[in-house]
Amino acid sequence: MKMFYKPLRQGLAVRVLLALTSCTLVTLPLAQAEEKSGISASESVSLTIYNQNFGLVKDIRAVELKDGINYLRFEDVAAKIDPTSVSFQSLTAPNSVQVKEQNYQYDIMDPNTILSKSVGKEVKFRQHLPGGQIHELSGILLNSPQVTIADTAGNTIPRYQGLVVKTTNGIILNPQGEVELAELPEGLVSKPSLLWKLDATKAGQHKTEIAYQTTGLNWHCDYVAIANADDTSSDLTSWVTLDNKSGGTYKNASLKLLAGDVHRVQDNAPRMYTMMAKAAESQPQFVEQAFAEYHLYTLQGKTDVNDNETKQLSLFSANDVPTKKLFIYEPQPIVYNVYAGDGDTQKVRVKLEMQNSEANHLGMPLPKGKVRVYKKDQDGALQFIGEDTIDHTPKDEKIRLYIGDAFDLVGEHTQTNFVQVSDRVQRISYEISLRNHKSAEANITAVEHAQGQWKILNSSMPFTKKDSKTFEFAAKVPANGQVKVTYTIEIRV
Repeated sequence: MKMFYKPLRQGLAVRVLLALTSCTLVTLPLAQAEEKSGISASESVSLTIYNQNFGLVKDIRAVELKDGINYLRFEDVAAKIDPTSVSFQSLTAPNSVQVKEQNYQYDIMDPNTILSKSVGKEVKFRQHLPGGQIHELSGILLNSPQVTIADTAGNTIPRYQGLVVKTTNGIILNPQGEVELAELPEGLVSKPSLLWKLDATKAGQHKTEIAYQTTGLNWHCDYVAIANADDTSSDLTSWVTLDNKSGGTYKNASLKLLAGDVHRVQDNAPRMYTMMAKAAESQPQFVEQAFAEYHLYTLQGKTDVNDNETKQLSLFSANDVPTKKLFIYEPQPIVYNVYAGDGDTQKVRVKLEMQNSEANHLGMPLPKGKVRVYKKDQDGALQFIGEDTIDHTPKDEKIRLYIGDAFDLVGEHTQTNFVQVSDRVQRISYEISLRNHKSAEANITAVEHAQGQWKILNSSMPFTKKDSKTFEFAAKVPANGQVKVTYTIEIRV
């Protein structure tokens, strides 16, 4: 159903042209608008965007108020505003302005809404016939042109239907032509608006702050790491991606990004990615500071955040970050079996590890995000070699990225013996076979897990106990060679 407005001046009335299946004319008399205080254009807008799909908007405006009761309408508001979060205050004289009422008006003036709110009122249809003849039909509108139905998932879906009009001659279904209404239904607005009833004891111009929360504002971090030839260092670039689906546009806005998991009470969205080659380190666009138990990143300068727009801003760039490549063989958690069996072959994982420290050209709190890793081939072309996500990472903590499985490294885990020493004690023997089909030596860490009270009775290689359930063997596997690790563990359950 195509719809449009075309206002036409005629005396003291406004005619609005609507199109349903054919042209529809609505005649609307001009309503006497209540006197409202003037509000200037925005002096400054500040955005604090949380990485939980909401944001805090603060808008500074100059307002001319008279002594006594004032009505103030603010139309430049995000469509997805949380009306319960709105705050209005005078910065010029905070104690001289009191908010008596606060209203959020969101019933938008569109053809379907106008007709839906005119059910039970008289309407007039006018058809233009061939030869310049005009046929008119008057009656009472009995239904709305739009209803909502629920799908199988419980979601509401709009469905359009024909109009039904009761005339003196009977019921008319789907009347065609221009439709004329005597008046505009009350309570409709051209765009979502905030309306305040203010009581001012100081007349004149006030500098005011309007603040509210809105959903549809989100940000996330994406990282690009370019590893060198031997994976001993990486160039790391971080990008902030802003996604604005709030239904509002914020011009020349100051921007802060809050990283952390803010607790919110819950009532019962495309990404862009940019890959950059190694570039000289420069001053970051954002300045980081600790705030409460979170971290704030403040943009130096201002930016436009337009509705239905995805914007990327560089957070930082660090070159030659020391990097360590790890080969990790970690079979699935052990299920102790009275019978020894065939070996369990698992992939050897490839991980890259970095220390988030100033000495390593980092040392700032890193927001959670996805890290994509690239590396140059023999022709000098960058190739994608894997990706992983990191959580919010404080400074001086390690980043460990799982980027894929090694093609030429193989691990095999075999239970070789089982002895039931007593009702609660078991003694099991294992063999770990680590095979290297590469032309260079590989350091592989075999990670083992145990349950209950355990101790290693004997092993062919020293091990490191990492915690109450984990121990590791660090093996140097020669090129085109193999290393076997055997051990016997006693478990008390």
